[in-house]
Amino acid sequence: MAEELKLFRTWSSPYALRVVWALRLKGIQYETVLEDVAEKSDIVRRYNPVYKKVPVLLHNGRPISESLIILEYVDETWKQHPLLPQDPHARAMARFWARFGDDKVMQSMWTAFLSEGKEQEAALAETSEHLQKLEEELRGKKFFGGDSIGYLDITFGWLANLIRVLEETSSLKVVDCERFPLLFAWLKEFSDAPVIKDCWPPHDQLVPKFVALRQLHRSRLSST
Repeated sequence: MAEELKLFRTWSSPYALRVVWALRLKGIQYETVLEDVAEKSDIVRRYNPVYKKVPVLLHNGRPISESLIILEYVDETWKQHPLLPQDPHARAMARFWARFGDDKVMQSMWTAFLSEGKEQEAALAETSEHLQKLEEELRGKKFFGGDSIGYLDITFGWLANLIRVLEETSSLKVVDCERFPLLFAWLKEFSDAPVIKDCWPPHDQLVPKFVALRQLHRSRLSST
């Protein structure tokens, strides 16, 4: 019986890209089902009834949701090209930094993108502190996991794409080679890897999307 593997995602989601990269790195064939972020299909609501959002990976009829959980599932199910380190402590630390990326780095950067004035300055300062920690994690390494792309590179991969989009659609300057030389070098190394760069969402579609998101947020603030 043929193995069924479907990935439900949106075209622009940085979370879904994590799963795409993981499956490509492992050479796993799958079917993509694109969803509308504004109008989730009934099937997504059925497969992820708690959060009702993508990505959702459907493997032989069994759904797995939340990108970090999906990554671990993929890594445990298909052993080729391991993503997480084998050492238990190193695995725990990889999970820690992955949560740090989502809970701290992404949140402060998003706040900086949407805000203005003193609020934006405070969010940028917080973002810089977080990025400095990532800079230190890269010391002596080509990738976060060592010499090849692994779990942490995939979880932080959104930085390589969205930083450029955020800087282009706002007044932000987040990463430069003088302040964060190791992170700057990693962004280029990661982005240029064939398995990664072939999957980026179209830049010319991302830019107007983020311009609209920022304008919508500002209009909502002005109407309250």
